[in-house]
Amino acid sequence: MDKRTVRLLVNFTVKDGQLDEFTHVAEAMTAASQAEPGTLGYEWFASADGKCFRLLETYVDAAAVEAHFTGPALQLVPKIAATCSVDLLEVYGDPGPKVMAMVGGLGGLVYGFKFGLDR
Repeated sequence: MDKRTVRLLVNFTVKDGQLDEFTHVAEAMTAASQAEPGTLGYEWFASADGKCFRLLETYVDAAAVEAHFTGPALQLVPKIAATCSVDLLEVYGDPGPKVMAMVGGLGGLVYGFKFGLDR
């Protein structure tokens, strides 16, 4: 992993009867993220029963994460929050001080990069 790369992992549990709306908002968030030049990945994964989702986000650097956190995709958070619970928020890498404070305020954890391999 490039030391500048930042990844986020977010786990969601969809409320009963909210799967269609959750999916609709998640797709809108993905479309908004696609327009961000520093967003390398914005990938959703679903459990077999469709109740639990994981979002894996990858950004080129801290500036890209901050642009995402202050951009159109995050304006949709209140809509998606009405359809689910957020069970986990983790950041891997240095997201910069502004995003670090935002993540901490949400109860998320930040893990600094130490060493590894990414091809």
